[in-house]
Amino acid sequence: MRIDILTVLPEMLQSPLNCSILKRAQDKGLAEIVVHNLRDYTTNKHRKVDDYPFGGEAGMVMQIEPIDRAISSLKQQRQYDEVIYTSPDGETFNQPMANALSLLDNIIILCGHYKGIDYRIREHLITKEISVGDYVLTGGELPALAITDALVRLIPGVIGDEQSALSDSFQDNLLAPPVYSRPAVYNGWEVPPILLSGHQAKIDEWRYEQAVERTRRLRPDLLE
Repeated sequence: MRIDILTVLPEMLQSPLNCSILKRAQDKGLAEIVVHNLRDYTTNKHRKVDDYPFGGEAGMVMQIEPIDRAISSLKQQRQYDEVIYTSPDGETFNQPMANALSLLDNIIILCGHYKGIDYRIREHLITKEISVGDYVLTGGELPALAITDALVRLIPGVIGDEQSALSDSFQDNLLAPPVYSRPAVYNGWEVPPILLSGHQAKIDEWRYEQAVERTRRLRPDLLE
């Protein structure tokens, strides 16, 4: 899988993309994550990517030309399944969406900034808009990282135990059940005896019951 991220702040992405599971996926050749500086696609001497909005609204708007140049340049090199824009008014990102996107070969993620991007980009160049929640951030870099991390960890071979990813919260519209590790008793706090029983069928049943109970208590909307 290849993910190309378009941003005006490439330095904001470099460290997270070169740590932990994301680095491991790239080292194994299972994922290729390339960060592009949108300023490299400008034609003005100051490498500006923004300008005042028509109509006099406050704030600055990311211009269409450098973004179109960047996307067009990438599309000349390979075919892309999705061109994603991270936007607070996009479709809310969730696990089923991550599952579907993780099966694609090539995607572009455009990180917005300032007041937003020229709307013609959204009309003509973007194929999917994604929001990570009903709030506004200063830029799209953090959502792009969240999306990238969620996708890459699902690629077969990235995580040592693939069943671990399949048993995460939201995979079956349930929150994950509680997990425990050694010691079995700490400070008088005990691990549920069922987990120490060795009876796998009963353990699985307990885990499912706990997942349903936690979901009903914390995220009843998922059960609806």
